[in-house]
Amino acid sequence: MTRAFVFPGQGAQTIGMGKALAEAYPAAQAIFDEVDDALGEKLSNLIWEGDIAELTLTQNAQPALMATSMAAMRALEAEGASITDAVFVAGHSLGEYSALAAAGALSVADTARLLRTRGQAMQSAVPVGEGAMAAILGLDLEAVRAVADEAAQGEVCQAANDNDPTQVVVSGAKAAVERAAEIAKEKGAKRAVMLPVSAPFHCALMQPAADVMAEALAAVEIKAPAVPLVANVRAEAVSDPDLIRQLLVEQVTGSVRWRESVQYMAAQGVTETWEIGAGKALSGMIRKIDRAIAGKAVGTPDDVQNVVQSES
Repeated sequence: MTRAFVFPGQGAQTIGMGKALAEAYPAAQAIFDEVDDALGEKLSNLIWEGDIAELTLTQNAQPALMATSMAAMRALEAEGASITDAVFVAGHSLGEYSALAAAGALSVADTARLLRTRGQAMQSAVPVGEGAMAAILGLDLEAVRAVADEAAQGEVCQAANDNDPTQVVVSGAKAAVERAAEIAKEKGAKRAVMLPVSAPFHCALMQPAADVMAEALAAVEIKAPAVPLVANVRAEAVSDPDLIRQLLVEQVTGSVRWRESVQYMAAQGVTETWEIGAGKALSGMIRKIDRAIAGKAVGTPDDVQNVVQSES
């Protein structure tokens, strides 16, 4: 098996995620402690016992999902697995930061602080209620781009996430996204679903957040990752720290090219992905992109045991 480790993005969060890992593995508990210390608050309490609406706030969800992914990574390492068991790492939006932390390019503390900053900056870039996102189901990327262009009418409306062959997300001004949802249905989309998000991610309206992240990323050390990162905005492997820094800034306003990223990894011989952290959303997308790739979710102690035992 040629393997890639992939890391989930926003939407995967649940109350209680990672708690069983922390109880089973001291190294996983240490991750949550390190994130709490880096942020100066008990984010772990919110993750394990808090209110889902509060956890879903972008500034909380982003570091929380990273912490859960890194806890799963430390549990894997405790069982003898290694980041170098993968030939690539990749993450969906904020998951790119988790991937870089797992590959040693960013420290866990720096990643937690960057994601708190990123979440706050993305939330404040557009006043609540002025932006929106919608998932268009049943049209391909080119068709959705055409829909977005028609719907824009002078406002921002862009294809933001190319998730899989059946799902592309549009992002932008609320009225334009609502128009896109209606136009998409007229053009043959199976469904167009307004997403419960607090800001229009991955579109030009996020430029203020990109400016904040350029400054924040300039202040942290980024090392060459232990294995190459398949970057969201390039859909190809990168390892140069300066380029990674640049692409993380571009990613705030740029499209998440997940479908193409998976196709790139498949073309490089990847036959299996381990989804490290909360949920199984990426595994579902990967199955739709390339059925030849076997996807395994690694988010609980049982998952860790199962994937490690399958190797032996």
